[in-house]
Amino acid sequence: MSEPYPSLAGKRALITGATSGHGQALAMSLSRLGAECVLLGRNRGKCEKTASQINDATGHCPEIVLCDMSSMDEIRRAAAEIIRDEKPLHILVNNAGIVNQIFSKSADGIEETFAVNYLAMYLFTMLLLNKLKASAPARIINVSSDTHRITSLDLNDLEGKLRGYSFMGAYGRSKLAIVYFTIELAQKLAGTGVTVNAVDPGPIASGIANKPGIIPAIANAVIQLTFPSPARASMTALYLAASPEVEGKTGGYYRFMKKKEPKTDRNDSAFGEKLMEASGRMTGFSWNGII
Repeated sequence: MSEPYPSLAGKRALITGATSGHGQALAMSLSRLGAECVLLGRNRGKCEKTASQINDATGHCPEIVLCDMSSMDEIRRAAAEIIRDEKPLHILVNNAGIVNQIFSKSADGIEETFAVNYLAMYLFTMLLLNKLKASAPARIINVSSDTHRITSLDLNDLEGKLRGYSFMGAYGRSKLAIVYFTIELAQKLAGTGVTVNAVDPGPIASGIANKPGIIPAIANAVIQLTFPSPARASMTALYLAASPEVEGKTGGYYRFMKKKEPKTDRNDSAFGEKLMEASGRMTGFSWNGII
């Protein structure tokens, strides 16, 4: 497949949630462009299978880093492993995510959707920030969703405990937090050579919401038939990772390869900063002094 982008030979890209769907398709495309990819996933067998498929298709065999993103201890261990290798990191794609139909807690006792989709991204990025800055120019791509428009965030109830659990509400809150994180981090990193943008891939024919039972099985079958393939859905993230058109552009939210205006709280211009402070408390890693 011919790509309308320059070669990424000599560039190193890390993709979380890289063993299926959007993340796997993006890793394949980045490898086709010559990037040295690092696949981060929690299942060794799936990581090895994905790495083998990419190697067979592109001639580039990705590295593998194992990590359960629902555990902050695991995130710290994986980040330390990446830092120790002393290789540069030019592209970080924070893609890992889940959809929980019922309430569940992470290994750290936090509502799992918020923990995996957002707090894991926050902590992992903070831990790798010095490596990214040392590798500049570098790009961070955070996978969000237009579901961020259907909900709101309460700094006193970020996990949604007081609202009653709904899987779309939990998912939307995690994706809205990613929007704020992207905007705030972009401002903090201005002038460092590291850009940060968020992407909504749109609907994807993936198995992110796969659950046992007849109704989920039927829903997933419909999704597979009607939604765009992961390869097609990953085009916007690939654009942000590889296109010269977005060189130096930061703090944006992109959908279908075009910059869009995200939903944020216009009545509280300091909300993003307050959310970052709360994120630091929840993860035990404040960005004060790091950026």
